[in-house]
Amino acid sequence: MEKDGKSNLEEVVSIDLEKDTTPKIGENADTKEDITPKIGMEFDSEDEAYLYYNIYAGYVGFSIRRDWLNRSKTDKTTIISRKFCCFKAGYKKEVAYDGKKSRMELRCGCEAQMVISRQKNGKYRITLFEAKHNHEVVTPRSKHKLPSQRKISAAQAAEAELANRSGIRQKLVFEFMSKQAGGRENLGFTLKDISNHLQSKRMREMKEGEAFTLIHYFEMRKSENASFFYEIQLDVDDQITNIFWADPKMVVDYDLFGDVVCFDTTYRTNKNRRPLAPIIGVNHHRQTVVFGAALLYDETAETFSWLFRTLLKAMCGKKPVTIFTDQDPAMAKAIAEVLPESHHRLCRWHIYQNALKKLNRYFQSSNSFAAEFKSCMCDHEYEDDFFQAWESMLDKHGLQENSWLKFIFEVREKWAMVYGRNHFCANMTTTQLSESFNSRLRHYLKSTNNVLEFFSHFERLLEDLRHNELDSNYDMSQRLPVLRVEVLLLKNSRDVYTPKIFTFFQEEYKKSLDMVVNTCYDISPLFEYKVCMYGCTREHKVIFNSTDQTVVCSCNKFEFAGFLCSHALKVLDIQNIKLLPSRYILKRWTKQARVGCVLDSYGCIVKEDPKLDITNRYKDLCRNAVNIASKVAETEEASVFLAKKMVELNLDVERILKKKTDLPSNEIGMDPSHNEHVDVASVISAYKATGIKKKIGTSRVKGRPKSFIEKGSRKRKHACGETHVTSTTVNIPASLSVDYTQVTQWDTAIFSLCIGFSVLGSCWISALGRFLHWVAAGFLHWIAAACNVWAAVFLMQLHQLHSLNRLACVSDVESGNKYMCT
Repeated sequence: MEKDGKSNLEEVVSIDLEKDTTPKIGENADTKEDITPKIGMEFDSEDEAYLYYNIYAGYVGFSIRRDWLNRSKTDKTTIISRKFCCFKAGYKKEVAYDGKKSRMELRCGCEAQMVISRQKNGKYRITLFEAKHNHEVVTPRSKHKLPSQRKISAAQAAEAELANRSGIRQKLVFEFMSKQAGGRENLGFTLKDISNHLQSKRMREMKEGEAFTLIHYFEMRKSENASFFYEIQLDVDDQITNIFWADPKMVVDYDLFGDVVCFDTTYRTNKNRRPLAPIIGVNHHRQTVVFGAALLYDETAETFSWLFRTLLKAMCGKKPVTIFTDQDPAMAKAIAEVLPESHHRLCRWHIYQNALKKLNRYFQSSNSFAAEFKSCMCDHEYEDDFFQAWESMLDKHGLQENSWLKFIFEVREKWAMVYGRNHFCANMTTTQLSESFNSRLRHYLKSTNNVLEFFSHFERLLEDLRHNELDSNYDMSQRLPVLRVEVLLLKNSRDVYTPKIFTFFQEEYKKSLDMVVNTCYDISPLFEYKVCMYGCTREHKVIFNSTDQTVVCSCNKFEFAGFLCSHALKVLDIQNIKLLPSRYILKRWTKQARVGCVLDSYGCIVKEDPKLDITNRYKDLCRNAVNIASKVAETEEASVFLAKKMVELNLDVERILKKKTDLPSNEIGMDPSHNEHVDVASVISAYKATGIKKKIGTSRVKGRPKSFIEKGSRKRKHACGETHVTSTTVNIPASLSVDYTQVTQWDTAIFSLCIGFSVLGSCWISALGRFLHWVAAGFLHWIAAACNVWAAVFLMQLHQLHSLNRLACVSDVESGNKYMCT
């Protein structure tokens, strides 16, 4: 039935502003109108009838569900009649108990229902209604828990999905949305509903399988920006083994700062323990930048070789000057094969830590060994001095035959500073950059992430890293580093270098003020100086060429770090050079490091964000629209005026866009030149993939790692668990044989009983120990281990005491008949 042109549903959702008291059952708390369904009411559709009954159920305090229906025999689709019932209608089907935990009873045979049938006019009329329930209804504060009353709107779902992509935990999202709605009872759904929604979304996204989802993601990124690069490797079964990708920003960063890279595979991404291999470096602010990343199947030399070749393919063949890795033979073999021109360096910190493990007693017994070992690693500038110091250390401590030192000496070119001074390393000596990056990864990635979630959260990490550079650029444009000394050289350098690099350079200049020139040899046009720190005996040789004003120091600071050392700056000052020569300013350390264009692997200019102009225009328009809307909303007249103008503007915009879509296809779009260089073979190979190859037998370590003490206690427990019975032959007189036999039988019975109680006690104590280990590993486990050992020792002592008692009974008896005691 309809009143004043309004349907029953419209009456329910309308709001009256009058105040009143607590509503009655079936009464709308807002309109104070009885919304109880009545026989004869009509609705436009079956869904509208369901919605009306559900709103009524919400006010009363129960949930509903759809029951039987009848369809038309002619078209098989039109619903002729339908029954809506209380969700407690009927009874649970009885099933045989299979040992599993059964759910609690929910249905209780409630008869509350509403039946509708289709009329000739196409509307649905209520033909049967039963309002009574045989169970208790819920209170208004609990109605949001009823199944039919719970629903996540499209806006709420979008908000939850956005928060999930941002790495916010579901509980925090639910609490935030509850605060917005004024309480959990006003939200309309529960925390479990959010979890189910996100899980369903993940299942929909992954329904085509991991391989298809991965390729689709890469192709989508490539369609957004043609400079996006990816490559996969398949095995003989067309299973994906290795994956490499680099977005346009990575390609640009590698071209500018890829002279030094760090490579590490210690981070494991998921439950399959697949290694993540990020290739990272530092930018002009000495901040971490990512040049590319790979998901590897294994860590063999063949896999690393494929990765390095793919990296060169993505980066137009540019090879790094220096690459830092850990001490992995497979990596070393691959680098020697694919990157022979690159200088392979090992992490100096890891070398020193290995020395502490292998040579621990020498570090503890000698006060000078640590300093001597560090000096061999860092201090020497000439190879002969390094050899002399190394041999002196070996002779002094008697380490000529130490196998680890022999091994490490064979690869001295990769860790000793004397061999690394001539190669640019961006002032780095360790792989701390990779370890710091892996530590960051743990805050973004989880082992339970699927493919899409992994890339989504990995992009969050990249966005945060890149935003750090944006912050540094802002600070660089607004603030200047403080000059410790007001000199022209520093003022000029401050305008050129980034603040971080200028800080290092200023420290070198400050040291130069305390430098002393001991000798000078003038062999025109060359000048050779012996420079040392005031009060120190160690000298550095600096050669200055007056013809081209070049300066070279034996410490090779410029070759290694990219800026001049204090010794060279001292000589320049003596030569009255007050401005830093341009040849000693590396562009990668300057404020203008990013000026210029970069080409991708197709030879096209890389656009980091082709839609950047669109994004900027969108932001400007949104800001203006918000400003206008905030003013107009104050009056109804202005709001109506703007609404009319918005309709007109919308029509005008549609006409402009229609004109653009009518243009030839080559006049719109981004850069058609990319289409000429598409690697068709790679695309075909990618779509041949049937899945992502899984490692067989790989699983995560269960429980906490066991210490060597705990492992030792387990071995002792197993060793003590075996009982050995020995046979001993003694001679006894015949006259005593019967009596001793009786004694022996009683003794054996008593001993067996003791053995039984002892074994039972040992098992009980062992079980107690395992229980304590399960409840609280650590100190309680020590108590459990001690109990196990005590039980085993008690058993052995009892057995030994029994043997001694039997031998004592016959020790002073003359030899006679032989009796076997067991």
